[in-house]
Amino acid sequence: MNQANVEHLVSRLRYGFRPEARKLKNFDGPEGRIRKIQKTLTAVLKYERIELNYARADETRGYVERLISEALRYGPEHKETMELASFWIKEKQLVHKLFKVLVPRYKDYTTSYTKLHNAPMIYPGYAYKRAVLELKGNVYPSIEQVNPHQHDLIHNMLLDAARKEYRMEKYKEIAENIKF
Repeated sequence: MNQANVEHLVSRLRYGFRPEARKLKNFDGPEGRIRKIQKTLTAVLKYERIELNYARADETRGYVERLISEALRYGPEHKETMELASFWIKEKQLVHKLFKVLVPRYKDYTTSYTKLHNAPMIYPGYAYKRAVLELKGNVYPSIEQVNPHQHDLIHNMLLDAARKEYRMEKYKEIAENIKF
């Protein structure tokens, strides 16, 4: 029996998805879990960078990606997209931010819209894995460390010139001491 090709019916997510089960637990059950994701998703759209537990960040990332991709695909005139945005975003002024700020920012992106960075654990405290979830293209400085050993950085070029000058002075001293 032939299966129908339904790939065009569901929009593609632009980040790698691991199929293992999520472990976000809540005393209120699935409704509490959804409320927790709604609060986190709203915070990501509001602040554009948040620090939280890794499991919560990892799960929320998929919802943020899907919401932005649906907003990009259909726009604010699409009824189902507006209902989706209204459901997941707790602060309604952020729905306008989604369509007027984030959609134009991400219209030419071919990669994911979010980044998930590992963060150091809080010590002393709980040993939960921490993460930073951020929207790409935000106004904050980059979290990623630049390789300090790159030769084209200004401080490395200045240090190389100083080292070369120091060596030339030492060679002159050695040459003067060798004279008979």
